[in-house]
Amino acid sequence: MNHTMSTTISRFLAATILAATAFAHGGFEHVMGTVSKVSAQSVTVTTAAKKNVDVGLTAKTTYTRGDKTVTAADMKVGDRVVIDATEVNEALTAASIKLGAATAAKATTK
Repeated sequence: MNHTMSTTISRFLAATILAATAFAHGGFEHVMGTVSKVSAQSVTVTTAAKKNVDVGLTAKTTYTRGDKTVTAADMKVGDRVVIDATEVNEALTAASIKLGAATAAKATTK
């Protein structure tokens, strides 16, 4: 009986940890990588695993770069992004997009 109780407790703890992990990020899917394509309706992100992920954009999607609010027009191919997205009918839609720090302008030499 002691073994059964131990197994039950272990399963309960494992389920609790998994549930906490699933909701730890506000219920969002996270997409991280480099913008490879952008349009008014969606952005395609190439992840570190070299997988292309399409994420829909809406009028409610918010954009930030550092601590500043920016617009969709500020997002360019090559930008590093972290996207918080929701999944509806197997399609991702961006709630927020955090753009990587702007790259410093290239120094010019004479």
